[in-house]
Amino acid sequence: MLTRSLGSTGPRVSALGLGCMGMSALYGEADRAESIATVHAALDAGVTLLDTGDFYGMGHNELLIREALSTAPAALRDQAVISVKFGALRGPDGSWGGMDGRPAAVKNFAAYSLQRLGVDHIDVYRIARVDPAVPIEETVGAIAELVQAGYVRHIGLSEAGADTVRRAAATAPIADLQIEYSLISRGVEERILPATRELGVGITAYGVLSRGLISGHFTADRQLAADDFRAHSPRFQGDNLRHNLGLVEALREIAADKGVTVAQIAIAWVLARGEDIVPLVGARTRERLSEALGALDVKLEESDLAAIERAVPAGAAAGDRYAREQMTMLDSER
Repeated sequence: MLTRSLGSTGPRVSALGLGCMGMSALYGEADRAESIATVHAALDAGVTLLDTGDFYGMGHNELLIREALSTAPAALRDQAVISVKFGALRGPDGSWGGMDGRPAAVKNFAAYSLQRLGVDHIDVYRIARVDPAVPIEETVGAIAELVQAGYVRHIGLSEAGADTVRRAAATAPIADLQIEYSLISRGVEERILPATRELGVGITAYGVLSRGLISGHFTADRQLAADDFRAHSPRFQGDNLRHNLGLVEALREIAADKGVTVAQIAIAWVLARGEDIVPLVGARTRERLSEALGALDVKLEESDLAAIERAVPAGAAAGDRYAREQMTMLDSER
């Protein structure tokens, strides 16, 4: 397994990480046994970075990871690097109630995550969305206190804009920024990526397949469950979807010439953006995981990259990456 560092101060992890959210929430029903088998297969393949959030299924995902790790061989279990997002407030009906980045809340969230995960420390801890009511210095400062106490190893950020990253990095060492980055989500390149590189902050890129949209497996006639996030995502609606799937077909031709799948070339493109970037793949099955891991063997020459840029140029996607109310929650979009 190839490895990369999460910034200049973070841990060294596998070049691909496993995003576990879909095993518990937002993409319809998942198979628990297959999810655990997928985590085991990832660890066996050398994937060390496991990404979760305490609000994924209201704790379900952390408990799932605990079960997967507790049933894995000790050698594999010990190599896992667990990244946790916190801060989202949920109601018993699954509704969203905003973010809470107050220092007392940070420590409260951490206490529950440690218990659910069954660990004595969290490797990378980050607020899922910047709380606009709390200065980032206070939120990061609280995580820094958890680092000093031994409950957290490294501090991360999520969907933070360049100015917020700078303020956070002036408060405490920041390992990485988790942010959406794919062929059709390239906003990070304008201001955020130059700032993280200047500061030595790594990038963990989620949504590298745009929630399956550019995986090569999504079709225009696919019926989505009501609890599937994509049923309400602008990029999956009507003319937007048809346009975006047209981009996928252009990408499919390039993938075919390389003898690889659409998903593999899309992941390989993100990998090629820099050694400071670790893509997260949201595989929920061993089959999809195996396909994603194949991206590590895809070598993109300059001619390949040029062809990809022509097929899917920056800004080519139709529709925002989130619905309007969710876009307003993104510090990275301000």
